[in-house]
Amino acid sequence: MNVADAGSLEIEIKPFLYIVGTIPRCVTSGIVGTFCDTASCWVLQSSKKVRLNKALEYRGTVMMNKLKAWWTLDEAAEAESDDNPFAPLTPAQRQDTLPMLTLAFGWGFLITGLLTGGQLGAGVAFWPDLILATLVGNTINFVIGGLVAYIGYKTACNSGLLYQFVYGRIGVFLPVIFLALLTTGWQAIVVGAFGFAWAQDFDSPTFYAVAIFGGLLFTVTTYYGVKGIERVSVPSVAILVLVGLYAIYLNVDQAGGGAAFLAMSRDTAAQNPISFVTAVNLVVGSWIVGAVVMAEYTRFAKKVWVALAIPFIVMIIAQWFLQIVGALGGVVSGSADFTTYLLQQGMVIGGIGLIGMSLALWTTGDANLYLPVIQTSAVFKRPKRVMVVVWGVLGTILGLGLYQYFLAWISLLAALVPPLIGPLVVDYYVVHKRQYDANDLKRLHTWNWAAVLSYAIGAYVAYGVTYGVLDLPDILIPSLLGLVVSMVAYAAIYFVAAAMNKKVGYASVSSRPYEANPNSISRQTPAE
Repeated sequence: MNVADAGSLEIEIKPFLYIVGTIPRCVTSGIVGTFCDTASCWVLQSSKKVRLNKALEYRGTVMMNKLKAWWTLDEAAEAESDDNPFAPLTPAQRQDTLPMLTLAFGWGFLITGLLTGGQLGAGVAFWPDLILATLVGNTINFVIGGLVAYIGYKTACNSGLLYQFVYGRIGVFLPVIFLALLTTGWQAIVVGAFGFAWAQDFDSPTFYAVAIFGGLLFTVTTYYGVKGIERVSVPSVAILVLVGLYAIYLNVDQAGGGAAFLAMSRDTAAQNPISFVTAVNLVVGSWIVGAVVMAEYTRFAKKVWVALAIPFIVMIIAQWFLQIVGALGGVVSGSADFTTYLLQQGMVIGGIGLIGMSLALWTTGDANLYLPVIQTSAVFKRPKRVMVVVWGVLGTILGLGLYQYFLAWISLLAALVPPLIGPLVVDYYVVHKRQYDANDLKRLHTWNWAAVLSYAIGAYVAYGVTYGVLDLPDILIPSLLGLVVSMVAYAAIYFVAAAMNKKVGYASVSSRPYEANPNSISRQTPAE
């Protein structure tokens, strides 16, 4: 820039400086202060946004870490729990006699007995047909449950572990997932029954609200395992027995006495008769899932007689009693659910009946939900708490519409479930002579084609007889027939393979003679 340009620039700037100079200082200071305040606010707001973003990011990270920890299996923590699903129980984890028998009564007094009795009362004369059919059906369930109960006691293993011995580490997904879905179906029926007890219908807002509440209640209680079920069982049994006895008296009295009731029962059964075989099959189907997974509870027993007493209490005492109560209600009052006719007896009687039914359903819901939780935890290697939420939510959703199909559901169970246990019974009692080695759990065979094939054959025969696909004599009981066929099929396959010097299933893994194996888990059970 030359001198002339500089001079001209000075002349142009001077007026501007003069104008600025004439602006009062208070104005200029205000402008500067405003600018500074605005800048400060912007800086503070930016700082707050940064801190907020960091806080949200931190909280998100914490939540994700908590969710990951909740979802991830901690085998050490599970091993210290009261009902570790991933390994045989230790002697310290087994429970005393009184808690086990209390649990058996609570588990046995499930609402399924009432529902089954009501169905039978509508088509089977009470004496002697219904009494005999329920005795035969409950005895079949007791025998199956007793065989499984002993295995659970001797091995201290749950069903998920036991099925791995016979079906294999991958093959076990067949029985476990199948049983988990079936028991969740039972859970759904219980959720629906809970809603019906309070609403007395299936399509009102009250039904849906109470059913959802019941499903969530079962889920929360089951979250605490066996201890949670035990706490519910004690008051449930006492109230349900008293209500059941009163229901028997009320129905017989309203019928006009014992003789009048028997005559009414014969007339009712003649309208829609149910055959003896069908009646037995319904009884078997009502509790066969419980019999097949009996090891879930008997593994806690310290003595063999306690392990065998559990299925006896459940099948022969509790369920038979409830079936009789349900049959009486079905004949006289037209409903197996005693809340329906007890509510007509006044607020006090109806209220007691409603409380008794609710507690019974609470016990039923907890027990049914506990079963798929333990099995799938053992197979999928997930914490019990995760499986409780998964199966609890699924059972609650299904419960809004499955209860109405109770009869069809237990018929399906009676056909498809018993053959699942056939290969295990033969493998444990006959092939391996009551010796399973816990050390082999992590190196078991992948899958056992003989067990899968045997189940498929047994299930096909039972299903075919139940639904008329196979033309076999009507005297055959489908549930029992399917079990026997699966057992015979597995035994035949195993011994034919042995004759050809080929090992099937667990026999291909265990290389030491069973009687010489000091680590056999059957040797770790308490003294009998």
